[in-house]
Amino acid sequence: MQRIFSGIQPTGVPHLGNYLGAVRNWVALQNDHDCIYCVVDLHAITADHDFRTLADQTRDLTAALIACGIDPQKHILFHQSAVHAHLRLAWIFTCVARMGWLNRMTQFKDKAGKDRENVSTGLFTYPNLMAADIHAYHATRVPVGDDQKHHLELANDIAAKFNHDFERDYFPNIEPLILGPAARVMSLRDGSKKMSKSDPSDQSRINLTDDADTISAKIRKAKTDPEPLPTDIEGLEGRPEARNLIGIYAALTDTDHAAVLRDHGGQGFGNFKKALADLLVEKLSPIAAETRRLLADPGYVDGVLRDGAQRAAAIANPIVDEAERIVGFLKV
Repeated sequence: MQRIFSGIQPTGVPHLGNYLGAVRNWVALQNDHDCIYCVVDLHAITADHDFRTLADQTRDLTAALIACGIDPQKHILFHQSAVHAHLRLAWIFTCVARMGWLNRMTQFKDKAGKDRENVSTGLFTYPNLMAADIHAYHATRVPVGDDQKHHLELANDIAAKFNHDFERDYFPNIEPLILGPAARVMSLRDGSKKMSKSDPSDQSRINLTDDADTISAKIRKAKTDPEPLPTDIEGLEGRPEARNLIGIYAALTDTDHAAVLRDHGGQGFGNFKKALADLLVEKLSPIAAETRRLLADPGYVDGVLRDGAQRAAAIANPIVDEAERIVGFLKV
């Protein structure tokens, strides 16, 4: 089986966008891949973060991932800072990567904004660490959203330059896996923006631990337009909020936009929102209940992370040891 690596930042319990865009696909990939899933707390500190809550957020996210169906017994689930091989390889890749490559990374430009001189150097070199995360395990597939594809291209460029410079065919090529019908779930308050934990309005997102009443209220208040739902996909053009709600329903029912519109097209948003809220409650309630149960036993969650880190290190350390030998480090 091909080895998959993927990571998610510890922002606490995931929201619906995390679930439909990434986590649900992670669960499905466990059936026919060797999976390594990582809570990337090293990446979390490249931007302003609350150091008082980072550990708790790491634990909360881990519990939610298990509740969603990640199997930490058959696969590996760990937090990034516990496996030092990531940092060792990241430094090598920082020396291999070129400034021009990093300057072209659009996510850095977006996050840095107009004040590039005052952002963390960690944010600038973030892609080098991301490349190390993957290559430390010789992973060959990474499930990503469209907005991360250029980071994988850079990871492949870094690996290719390493192989060329040190005359070894050592790091394999990574294949991006773009999965799922709702890879980009948008804000419930603004259909042009991705659903995000950083949005100051909790009404903009569905959290995986929201109760039934909260989910129903958020969907009921979700932004729409005055027109009824269209009867075909072309009718969604220029209607980002309608497209978003239809896309969420399609993803939850494993169908597509056209199938949802065949059943709900032509009606007002009131009835459709009720159907969508009921569907969300049905799908998310078991996850919320299991997340709460796991968080009531933090010792278990910590044990999962500790075991996962040991198993991850057993794979990564020999790979990075050899990379260090290749670049010429003395290993005694």
